[in-house]
Amino acid sequence: MDKIREFLANDRFARLAGVELLDVGPGRAKASLTVGEKHLNGAGMVHGAAIFVLADFTFAAASNAYGTLAVGINVSISFMKAVKSGVLTAEARETSRNAKLATYDIPVRDETGDLVAGFQGMVYRKKETI
Repeated sequence: MDKIREFLANDRFARLAGVELLDVGPGRAKASLTVGEKHLNGAGMVHGAAIFVLADFTFAAASNAYGTLAVGINVSISFMKAVKSGVLTAEARETSRNAKLATYDIPVRDETGDLVAGFQGMVYRKKETI
C-alpha cells in the first residue's frame, strides 16, 4: 500500500484542495476534506467542484489500489444537500470489476452522516502498473 499512497500523494490538485486520504485498499478508499473559506462559492456554500474533487480523488484511490493504472472514463455526480462548513467524507466502494473496466459508488457525507452528494464512476484499467 505504500506504493499507492506515494502515487496518490502526487495528485497535486487534490493536495491543493486539501483532500486527505484516510484509508485505502483494493477496491475501496476513504478521504476527507475540511471545509475552509477557499471551498465556498458565491452563495457561501461548498462549491460543487470542491465536493467533486473529494469524490474523484477517493474514486482514483480505490480504483488504483490494485496496483494497475486505472483512469476515469465516465463519472456522474448528484448533489443532495448544501453545506457551509465542517468536514466532508467520501467513501468509495467497488461495485464491479473485470480485466478492463471497474465501477464505483462514492457517497459524500457531512459530519452528521447526511448524504451531501452521490458520485458514480467507471475506470478503464490499463496494462501499466503503478
